Amino acid sequence: MGHTAPCISFCQSHHESEQREALVFFKTSSKKILKGIFIAAAFVVLAALPVLISLYNTPSKPEQSDEKVEINGFIQRGETLFDIFKRSELDPKDLSLLKESVAGVHRLSSLLPGQPYRITVDGDKRVTAFEYWINDDAFVNVTRAVSGFHAEKITLEYEKQPLCVAGVIEDNLITSFGEGRESLLLALNLSDVFAWDIDFNTDLRKGDSYRVIVEGLFRDGQFRIYGDILVAEFINGGKTFRAYRFEINGKAGYYDAEGSSMRKQFLKAPLSFRHISSGFSRSRMHPILKIRRPHQGLYYVAPAGTPVSATADGKVSFAGHKGQYGRLVVIRHRNGYQTCYGHLSRIKIKNGANVAQGQVIGNVGSSGMSTGPHLHFELRKNSSPVNPRKADIPRGEPIPKEWMSAFESHRVRMEQQMVSLRPADMAKARPQPEAAAH
Repeated sequence: MGHTAPCISFCQSHHESEQREALVFFKTSSKKILKGIFIAAAFVVLAALPVLISLYNTPSKPEQSDEKVEINGFIQRGETLFDIFKRSELDPKDLSLLKESVAGVHRLSSLLPGQPYRITVDGDKRVTAFEYWINDDAFVNVTRAVSGFHAEKITLEYEKQPLCVAGVIEDNLITSFGEGRESLLLALNLSDVFAWDIDFNTDLRKGDSYRVIVEGLFRDGQFRIYGDILVAEFINGGKTFRAYRFEINGKAGYYDAEGSSMRKQFLKAPLSFRHISSGFSRSRMHPILKIRRPHQGLYYVAPAGTPVSATADGKVSFAGHKGQYGRLVVIRHRNGYQTCYGHLSRIKIKNGANVAQGQVIGNVGSSGMSTGPHLHFELRKNSSPVNPRKADIPRGEPIPKEWMSAFESHRVRMEQQMVSLRPADMAKARPQPEAAAH
């Protein structure tokens, strides 16, 4: 029993020693573990640092702007929608989607020069709407929806009112109608009505006058465009010409007071007033033309490049270069007539081709024996020269007998309007651009 106490003391001492060793081991292990965790965490942070920096430097996407911007304009010659989108820095993908939506409504592959368009974009330059005027009566309207673009063709309805337009020639027909696109078109339409009786390039004299009853097309109470000429009177060199528009079985034509067609087998001149006047600017709308009468045919002195038209339906019997005529086109017509067009700068028709009255066959030039740009024009009948200015040209089909009663009633109504309607002051009713007004 004497050894019991030392044994207990030794055991306690040994146990305490083990505890100390365990505590030291735990502390050491904990430090190692914490150090490992810290190193691992440091590696994770370092690895993620570039991503965090990138995220920090990337600007947050702004909220979509509700701001709308409109891009307006008029189609230029040869211009395409791709050109417009590129110039406006718009997304080509929007163009592709837009074209797909319009495909079943209207072809946008060939845009008409002068027609207005409007593109609406949001603050991110995404196309939200597109509008293109096909003509004066209809336009294509495209809008962006959730599922894509939606396209439709909208046809306008106008209120028609007869208008009277009258004037006196001081210089030429175009300037007598005044400024504006609609005035120009009305002047050209009037020249078309009397193209078989009056050469508006050379026949007009100061003091000549006209009076026209024409449809005025109004929308929302405002004048927009002119419609059909209903009746027209032109006094040229003291001689009065009058034409009435009349429909037979849905086909309209112009006739004189006796019901004879205004249309003749031959136009009065091979130089179309419409072609010439449409090709020059306002400052030079009507080039000075001179006409000379040599031994055979007529010489029309005109600017080089002026379009030359076939005066009647026929078939080309010659198209090429021929001696002193230079570039020459010869056309055979019914009733034994033949026309010749010489000194051309360019021929736009092939030998043997059928041509229609008014079709452009070439351009004025000075090829062959020529001292300057002009057209040598000849009219022959049964191979003998005929003076085109004095020839008795056959007219078109007159109004059938069964329609004459209806025509007489119509003619009386038109003459009453000629007397009762006062000339409209169209300077106060300028047409507004439809695209802007819509």
